Amino acid sequence: MGVSALKWQGWAVGLTVLAGLLVFAPLGLYVWASGEPGAAPPRPAVEDVRVTGCRIDPGSRRVVATVEVSGRPEGTGAYVVTVEFREKADRDPAAGRSPQALVKLPNVAPTARERAEALGPIWPASTVPWCGVAAADFTTTP
Repeated sequence: MGVSALKWQGWAVGLTVLAGLLVFAPLGLYVWASGEPGAAPPRPAVEDVRVTGCRIDPGSRRVVATVEVSGRPEGTGAYVVTVEFREKADRDPAAGRSPQALVKLPNVAPTARERAEALGPIWPASTVPWCGVAAADFTTTP
């Protein structure tokens, strides 16, 4: 190998390193700027929500679930909760998708407990319903 070949290999290594920096430096900056090292990610909103009651309305035969939300210390915000209605607590994969209902709880203050009701489908008289939280979202309000 002559001096010329080594010179071009040096340039190739240098350009490869430069290209790697251009690709991975923004990713590293994003990870570095995204939060404090070791900071815990925000708690999922579903942990703030629970179903406190599940009954059949005698007049309409519809399932009614009572949902309770505990406010977050981060501030006042709104919750959107998806309530699911099934015959059993264990999901049956053969049964398909269970009926669901959305409940909105606006302006929940920190450490406050708010309640709302989710109205489900008409329920057969011979079965006891199960109501549970399928999903929940929290959005802070200014």
